[in-house]
Amino acid sequence: MELNIHTQMLGAVFAIAVVMGTVTNKTNFCAMGAVSDWVNIGHTGRMRAWVFSMAVALAGVIALEAAGIINLSNETFPPYRTANFAWIRYLLGGFLFGVGMTLASGCGNKTLVRIGSGNLKSFVVLAVGSVCAYLMLWTPLYERAFMPWVAATTINLQAHGVANQELGTILAGMFGMTMSKPLNIAVALAVFAGMVYFCFKSVDFHSDSDHIFGGAVVGLAIVAGWWLTGGPIGREWKEYADMATVVPSRVQVQSYTFVSPMGDTLRYLLDPANYSLVNFGVVALAGVILGSSLWAVLTGQFRIEWFASWGDFTNHVVGGVLMGIGGVLSMGCTVGQAITGMSTLAIGSILTFLAIVIGAAGTMKYQYWKIEREA
Repeated sequence: MELNIHTQMLGAVFAIAVVMGTVTNKTNFCAMGAVSDWVNIGHTGRMRAWVFSMAVALAGVIALEAAGIINLSNETFPPYRTANFAWIRYLLGGFLFGVGMTLASGCGNKTLVRIGSGNLKSFVVLAVGSVCAYLMLWTPLYERAFMPWVAATTINLQAHGVANQELGTILAGMFGMTMSKPLNIAVALAVFAGMVYFCFKSVDFHSDSDHIFGGAVVGLAIVAGWWLTGGPIGREWKEYADMATVVPSRVQVQSYTFVSPMGDTLRYLLDPANYSLVNFGVVALAGVILGSSLWAVLTGQFRIEWFASWGDFTNHVVGGVLMGIGGVLSMGCTVGQAITGMSTLAIGSILTFLAIVIGAAGTMKYQYWKIEREA
């Protein structure tokens, strides 16, 4: 691949992902672990670290949009603020993903981090999830099995006088107010303040520097992704792609997410000579694995881990299936929707976040109920 704006963009995305992988391994930043700690032992440190990453990402988006550097109400991948409010897609997809990540012992990002630490169980999850994501993205599966009922239940907000599903815009429409940039910024600042208060009011969070550090780095990585692809560099990148003889894949305004990249990575691996298929998500996925691996090796934490039983194997495979299907259906995961999407304050992202937590918490409760009944 020749050195140009496209390869420079991918190199920057990869470098940020390496840092993200290193830090998430070092700090044990984990959405599934966050839910598990909260549900099982009442400890909210990692849950608040997750929310803190959302707050940092949201603050970055507020600053970038207020300065006119980016505009996330225009086309993005995925279309977070779209006026087509597919509420059932967010809820069902998020719920399936939450169940899946619990069975698979980690969300999309944590799966990559665990692979970097030598966990072969997570490699199986990645393989299965990648196949399912590929089927949803690049075959007629979604169109035939999901599109009919998703389309039938989707609400066109523009038909009700609401431009998109950003929280401030929705509130303006509900109360008959005129949508404005200052109003959206004010709503976003209020949400940001609430998130920061929620995080720092608990000793579970602020007593552990890893929670603050991990949440801050992940949030800043999301901001960097938006700035790279939506700012001046991103516009130059888009102009390059528009003029290219072979158009590169997914040259769009976007930031970090880890389910659709699984499907895109498999798509590339099926045609490895076609470098145009190497996109933002593909290099982000590889970067997180490398960053985690570097930390694991340097700290002596690299350990090969395999399945303890056939039941363990089955749980992880089923989890991979649900993560791949649910993640694409909900248009994101615990990072792609719950952090990147939340930074846009899209209502769909909020629904997906809640559905993921409910699916994961319910599955954990069922697992512990089953263990107690069999004891």
